[in-house]
Amino acid sequence: MQKSITEIENEIAEEFDLFDDQMDKYEYIIDIGKKLPALDSKYQTDDFLVKGCQSKVWLHAYEKDGRIFFEADSNSAITKGIVALLVRVLSGQKANEIISSPLGFIDKINLRAHLSSQRSNGLSSMIVKMKAYATAFA
Repeated sequence: MQKSITEIENEIAEEFDLFDDQMDKYEYIIDIGKKLPALDSKYQTDDFLVKGCQSKVWLHAYEKDGRIFFEADSNSAITKGIVALLVRVLSGQKANEIISSPLGFIDKINLRAHLSSQRSNGLSSMIVKMKAYATAFA
């Protein structure tokens, strides 16, 4: 059974609670990015590029059985880890749940606080794009 957004967010928060040091959190985010499945090169085009990111981030979404699934990639290790976290939380959820989710885990794990303003803007752009995809499928 598909876990809820809140359940997945709580899992992530628990994982990040294991780290006291911010650098360890960054390394963990990079490791998460390394586990992201490769994105088909046909989606690594300008049509799938997330605007507003310092790094290149490609995001593709599709709908199956009433749920939205996301695939993503980035040319930056830390950004790839961040988008991988978002994919983990939102992929496989229903459109209305994605649209209405406040994504509270971002503040719970203190992610935005340690990002440069450009990376923070990029994170916001990724969220906007994922919610836009969900809106299109709703």
